[in-house]
Amino acid sequence: MEKKMSNVARLVPCSVVLLSVAGKQKKDAMTATCMFVSEDPAYFVVSVAKSSFTYQLIEESAEFVLNLASAGQVKLAKALGATHGSRVDKFAKFKIGLEKSRAIASPGIKGSYAFLECRVITSYPVGKYVMYLAEAVDYRVDEKATPLAWLSNRYFALKDPVG
Repeated sequence: MEKKMSNVARLVPCSVVLLSVAGKQKKDAMTATCMFVSEDPAYFVVSVAKSSFTYQLIEESAEFVLNLASAGQVKLAKALGATHGSRVDKFAKFKIGLEKSRAIASPGIKGSYAFLECRVITSYPVGKYVMYLAEAVDYRVDEKATPLAWLSNRYFALKDPVG
């Protein structure tokens, strides 16, 4: 069997993030993943396709919310990853409840495990994508929710500590 290098990213377990953003006139959400690069200050990186509507809104607003998905949001994560926001209002189509942010204008997504309100620090083009470095300026956690992870095209509920 021939190895495809494009499959290598699927070997890295990662958080499931529902990135939400509001521009001047519209809002959008997409499925993403993020990684922290610094705890203090709280810096995260996220990659967004240049062809996406989300990219346009981030460029316009220089902010977004990293909604760390909960186990109850698997269907939403799949749906957001397969729908283009310039053609449809994802919030209406998928009946996404909004959570008002405290520090930025972009809304959070109800039902998420955590909300990280972020402001863009800088960005770097990477092929067909743009990698954003952003600072979390406020956050909230729903301790009753179970966070969601992704590995090899499958979703996992993170419940039981093993160490």
